[in-house]
Amino acid sequence: MEPEGLLRHVRDTCQQLELTYLVVGSMATIAYGEPRFTNDIDVAIDLPTSKIAKFCAAFPSDDFYVSQAAVEQAVAKLFQFNVIHPASGLKVDFMVLSESEFDKSRTSRRRSLPVFEDGDAMFASPEDVIVKKLVYYEEGKSEKHLRDIESVLDIQGDKIDREYIAYWAQCFSVLSVWQALLAEDR
Repeated sequence: MEPEGLLRHVRDTCQQLELTYLVVGSMATIAYGEPRFTNDIDVAIDLPTSKIAKFCAAFPSDDFYVSQAAVEQAVAKLFQFNVIHPASGLKVDFMVLSESEFDKSRTSRRRSLPVFEDGDAMFASPEDVIVKKLVYYEEGKSEKHLRDIESVLDIQGDKIDREYIAYWAQCFSVLSVWQALLAEDR
């Protein structure tokens, strides 16, 4: 299975179960910025407890590894879980959406992008991708997050709502990182 096929399976599962989802992380960065290698798909998801069993059943054990107990625990604690496709080595990291203002905002701002020849998938906005990358950079100091942000800024240019990013950067205490990035070459 290729990443596109796995993303399609995730999209189809979420549509069939009427689950709100948005592609985030590296795959979203690639959608808005420059291509780079990634071996996983990150998806933020609203997964009600009542749909966990059907969700897990959509990833049959002949092809996938998913622990229903881990999914239940992640949903209860608003954490994350993964689904692995052992034959390809691909995995999907699902982050359970909360009722936070930021999660509400990024869910309302998600965008349908034409990533398949015959259809779309829902992605976080480029601004929300940048905000999360700022947070991830602050947590781990990995330069790849800054490169990803610069890539999105370079490709998206003036289409980026910088005030929106500044607002959330302030909320997440990463405004200085955002301002330093802008001062470097913008």
